[in-house]
Amino acid sequence: MTGAVSPDRRRFLTAGAAVLGAAASAQLWLPSTARAAEVTLPDGVFSLGVASGDPLPDGVVLWTRLAPDPLNGGGMPDGVVPVQWELAEDERFRKPVRRGTAQARPELGHSVHVDVRGLRPGRTYWYRFRTAGQISRTGRTRTAPQGGRLRMALASCQNWQHGYFTPYADMLAQDPDFVLFVGDYIYESSPSATALRRHEGTGEPYSLVQYRNRHAQYRTDPDLAAMHANAPFVVTFDDHEVDNDFAGDIPQDPGKQPHDAFVARLTAAYQAYYEHMPVRASAIPNGPHIQMYRRLEFGRLARLSVLDTRQFRTDQATTPEGANDPARTMLGAEQRQWLVDGLHDSPARWNLVGSQIMMAETDLQVGPGKLWFYDAWDGYQAERNALMDELKHVRNPVVFTGDRHLTMISDLKDDFADPDSAVVGAEFVGTSIAANGDQDQAAFHAEWDPRIPDNPHWKLIDAHRGYHLFDIDRDGIDAQVRIVDTVRQQTSTPSTLARLRVEAGRPGVELV
Repeated sequence: MTGAVSPDRRRFLTAGAAVLGAAASAQLWLPSTARAAEVTLPDGVFSLGVASGDPLPDGVVLWTRLAPDPLNGGGMPDGVVPVQWELAEDERFRKPVRRGTAQARPELGHSVHVDVRGLRPGRTYWYRFRTAGQISRTGRTRTAPQGGRLRMALASCQNWQHGYFTPYADMLAQDPDFVLFVGDYIYESSPSATALRRHEGTGEPYSLVQYRNRHAQYRTDPDLAAMHANAPFVVTFDDHEVDNDFAGDIPQDPGKQPHDAFVARLTAAYQAYYEHMPVRASAIPNGPHIQMYRRLEFGRLARLSVLDTRQFRTDQATTPEGANDPARTMLGAEQRQWLVDGLHDSPARWNLVGSQIMMAETDLQVGPGKLWFYDAWDGYQAERNALMDELKHVRNPVVFTGDRHLTMISDLKDDFADPDSAVVGAEFVGTSIAANGDQDQAAFHAEWDPRIPDNPHWKLIDAHRGYHLFDIDRDGIDAQVRIVDTVRQQTSTPSTLARLRVEAGRPGVELV
């Protein structure tokens, strides 16, 4: 990972890494005599469950947050609380592998992030936490495989008010090695009296406590909690974790959110995001900045580059001329170079990119002319076109995206203005977990089907809720579009809408 780190931030990260390293090296589950000295805490400290994330061949992050009163700031006393953790090769913890103690600190919402190392690649482990005589649920996680096959699920856009997160129940049954979540983990919208499930609070979150409460509410969804407890997540944020359609330090509505106020909002949102995500100490925010773009390796099989398409972008265009401005950037110069270098230098068979925002063109204008979503990569034409040119020289690039609340699977083209230009890669835009609810399919097709001739690179578009599932090996990627019949009830019926395949050495994607 690249990027300059200030001396103060380096000292903070070094101290945090030292705490995690000490915890990872500890080998003893505290005996009963030590338990007697523990602080007294309210019941239900593990109400937000457990999670793991960012799997490496030799390590994984284990997460929990102590919150006996999760929707009211957490309900914890203002002090440091020791939390014991244990990781084993079996669900009954008869074969312990690592044990230790981490410190849940009030300045980080009493969240716990344990970076466990020294593990074996491609292995399943079980873990749990304990404090004040209370024990968390048991979590299950996996380290990254170094070859063979990889099963990945793609998820995004889980709006609490629009439906239950029932696609995760089917995802759990499919048993992915990890989940790539590409944004809109929470929605910052105000509570709606007509919503299926009402957001907590009285308005949009702005303060740290308000963002903590919103994240905590989402964590109480049982299907999301179960999925977190059974597979590691690789996460990045989009806009709704902060403010709809924000760009860098520019809010959606600058006239209503002065710059200093929005910087304070960014600071609160990023901290709450870190506190609730299973990510490493490198992501501890530095005020209104957080390091989220990073790279994960799965041996010689796959390299995954996870992008941040919000923090470094210039403000969205409002005209076609603005969208074609070569100075407009989605990634910022440093992240863009990091991405290009990582793609060209990759030793992996597959070069996977997690991009919150759709990369392929969406021409909304039926017939002659172009009409774009300026918040997506279409609003950053020069940078997108330069990236397409780079992909011509990259081995097996595949992009995984969210944001659109639709399944939109496309070929990536060297020049979207020329339908006959070369195909340079494939993109899977995953549908939403719950955002847009149970969409009217007839209305969707009436609106979108007339646009298909103007977007010949589209291979499949659909408006059901669900997620995408990928089986990756050296020869190809087999994809399933998994959907559910409803998110308006607490249970749903899943099915496979479509199967697609990307062949190694052949850019693009085809329906099977």
